[in-house]
Amino acid sequence: MSDTPLSPDARAGIVRDGLAVGMATGAYGVGFGAVAVASGLSVAQTCVLSLVMFTGASQFALAGVVAAGGAPLSGAATALLLGTRNTLYGLRMAPLLGWRGWRRAAAAHVLIDESTAMAVNRGSTEAVRLGFLTTGLSVFVLWNVATAVGAFAGEAVGDPRTFGLDAAVGAAFLALLWPRLGSRRNVVVGLAAAAVALGVVPVTAAGVPVLAAGGVAVVAGVLARGQDPSGEPGPGGTGGHS
Repeated sequence: MSDTPLSPDARAGIVRDGLAVGMATGAYGVGFGAVAVASGLSVAQTCVLSLVMFTGASQFALAGVVAAGGAPLSGAATALLLGTRNTLYGLRMAPLLGWRGWRRAAAAHVLIDESTAMAVNRGSTEAVRLGFLTTGLSVFVLWNVATAVGAFAGEAVGDPRTFGLDAAVGAAFLALLWPRLGSRRNVVVGLAAAAVALGVVPVTAAGVPVLAAGGVAVVAGVLARGQDPSGEPGPGGTGGHS
């Protein structure tokens, strides 16, 4: 990878793109804040969850399990399953960023779809780091601010069933999923996962159907990697920093 210094114009362009992605993605935090409070979490719990977990799809999944009356451990397991793909991002990004020690540990916290997508194809180490940090930090800040706004607004609403917010978890999760259904394979995997989840709902506890659906996706991913000679995962890169 080239070590050529970035020109001022190139640097400004990377920063501008990263901030734009951060603003677009961070706005989803309002939805999570409202959904989490409607699911039974307090404002403080909701805000801490965004600060510590900071991965949209996993956060929505945890809120969904809690809303359905599932055990916290089931929610945590579901969130962990959805977040495992970040490990693959880390394997790809670690040599590109070239950080060690506390820098690598700190970078892991903002290793999400968007920061990976905005960094992985850059031509130099400086560009990779700038794209990664600008995007990751802007999403982190705006996501947490928006989460707080949504949480306080959700608390002010009161009983979520009055405004139909009891269905907000499913709607928000579908909104995160929808942009990823761009290929026939993804549609088939999504339908198969939904069928499995619906099939086990009558016989399992809350949270288990999501884990079962996630298992379908894991199996599909393993089979797809076996057919892909490159074997490299691509960044997910759509809104909601799932």
